[in-house]
Amino acid sequence: MEYLQTLQEIFLAEDRYLYILNGLGFSVGVTLFAAILGVLLGILLALMKLSNSKILSKIALVYIDIVRGTPAVVQLMILANIIFVGALRETPILIVAGIAFGMNSGAYVAEIIRAGIEGLEKGQTEAGRALGLSYAQTMKFVIIPQAVKKILPALVSEFITLLKETSIVGFIGGVDLLRSANIITSQTYRGVEPLLAVGIIYLILTTVFTILMRKVEKGLKVSD
Repeated sequence: MEYLQTLQEIFLAEDRYLYILNGLGFSVGVTLFAAILGVLLGILLALMKLSNSKILSKIALVYIDIVRGTPAVVQLMILANIIFVGALRETPILIVAGIAFGMNSGAYVAEIIRAGIEGLEKGQTEAGRALGLSYAQTMKFVIIPQAVKKILPALVSEFITLLKETSIVGFIGGVDLLRSANIITSQTYRGVEPLLAVGIIYLILTTVFTILMRKVEKGLKVSD
């Protein structure tokens, strides 16, 4: 009972639980924004890298190598402190973080998609072209839908990593889940409980996301 009172003082007194709720909304918002941007950018980069154009292929290769070769926190800091300055300084942190993580995720998604496309039989592309489809139409209607089924587990892992990666957004002033725990700790001088609460929330989120993706994966297999 005494410990329950302690937990009540930590989280309920002065409505401190609102820090965690707001941090949860921020983290989920950044993750969703970054995931959508990452998938769109990843598809574009994968198609550029697989294209017959040496220039486009080289641009995609350089981008992917640079992004994958530097820490996400460095990319986040560069975007926040060098790109989004001056007239762009008032841009919401959620947008800045979403773009930073989206650009980072796009490089990894691109390699996942590329590997999925290259793992398909070459006859699939030839069949599409034989039916009179252009390269873009073949990719859109024949190749990418089949590749998605193969790469879905890898994409799920990437999105889970993306969710956990948002915990570094506090470096640019974002109040995410981890930052909310730090705020509660600074007010209550209790460090373990807020961190445990945040850890449990991350575990629940990743578990729910994994279960949903497994259902989607099963649905795709049934459609085969």
